[in-house]
Amino acid sequence: MTNWEFSLDCAKKLDQNDKLSHFRDKFHFPTFSDKRPIYFTGNSLGLQPKLTRTYINRELDEWAKWGVDGHTRAERPWMPYHELFTDKIARLVGAKHSEVAVTHSLTTNLHLLMVSFFNPKGKRCKILCEKKAFPSDQYALQSQLQFHGLNPKENLIEVEPRVGEHTIRNEDIISIIEDHEDEIAMIMIGGVNYFTGQVFDMQKISKAGHKIGANVGFDLAHAAGNISLKLNEWNVDFATWCSYKYLNSGPGGVSGYFIHERHVSNENIPRFAGWWGHNKEDRFKMPDTFSPIPTAESWQLSNAPVISMAAHLASLEIFDEAGFENLRTKSIELTNFLAFVIDEINKEVSINLEVITPKEENNRGCQLSIVAHGAERKLFNQLTAEGVISDWREPNVIRVAPVPLYNSFEDVYRFGEVLKQALKI
Repeated sequence: MTNWEFSLDCAKKLDQNDKLSHFRDKFHFPTFSDKRPIYFTGNSLGLQPKLTRTYINRELDEWAKWGVDGHTRAERPWMPYHELFTDKIARLVGAKHSEVAVTHSLTTNLHLLMVSFFNPKGKRCKILCEKKAFPSDQYALQSQLQFHGLNPKENLIEVEPRVGEHTIRNEDIISIIEDHEDEIAMIMIGGVNYFTGQVFDMQKISKAGHKIGANVGFDLAHAAGNISLKLNEWNVDFATWCSYKYLNSGPGGVSGYFIHERHVSNENIPRFAGWWGHNKEDRFKMPDTFSPIPTAESWQLSNAPVISMAAHLASLEIFDEAGFENLRTKSIELTNFLAFVIDEINKEVSINLEVITPKEENNRGCQLSIVAHGAERKLFNQLTAEGVISDWREPNVIRVAPVPLYNSFEDVYRFGEVLKQALKI
């Protein structure tokens, strides 16, 4: 890091030493502008792998060829299609084969999991989450409380940053858990906060929650494919995530979920059942009584959405080829270089750029959230006009996410140059 320079030459040298640089050629970059794009919004929608069209077209061809018989006679039969993901996803989230499945959408899965893991009884009827969670999570938590006849204003505990701080201290989360030890039924937190990019200590939160008798789950929309996860080892009860951000599987793509092994074989756990969660041996005998598969698959409601899953498979095969630990190493280097570039810009401009994402490498993923003090949305519009595809959050936060699969150190340098020039106008 001491040898870094805010220069194109330095960025190109870093790219020359990047063993993952060739993966960039496996993705399509936006072509709607005459400007060469700097795509820093993989935290909202990942780029399309070039394999995606091939994988989707293959299933369309199978459908045309076989019709309904594609469920059993396609090259990759549709009936067990979801099983293609089990090993790949288990590796990505640190789970056992029996603990994961892919189906539905993120908030659908979150609701299905809360049916099982939010069971308010007596005084223990509250949910703990982080303040300013992604709105969909907040709506889901509020509606679950209302479904049980509870008032969200009284039964939703939101942990927030201390005055003058942007991120939530993990010790404050633990302290509030302990303060409400006989009231909390469930803890549900975003593993990575969508606004600040802060990574929460999921292992410590799980341990603290279990100590007071609460179930603990995480929305990993901004974590899966972004940070290292060890859900089984961390003793997490449940988690779910989307596939269209860092997992590059297309807008509205399918969702994955995790249920710890101690729960998956419990036939008596409450759940909303569907026929694809019924035991495979007699599923097509159409029995009257639901018999759950003794794995996380039993939370499935319907058969696999094959076309969407084909896009997901194309991306996950790239992850397998690259190796996640290699990606994580590059991600840390990219964000360190980006933070260095921002520090260099601050030496040359009057507007102060403040990175509110934690500096510690273990407490952040790809995303850096930058407060442009005194700037207005005009700054974001200027960046966009120069080909920077990023994200603006009111009143003055720019979220940028250099993704290791397809972003380069030169991207980071060019972003810095565009940002510096925009601030000097």
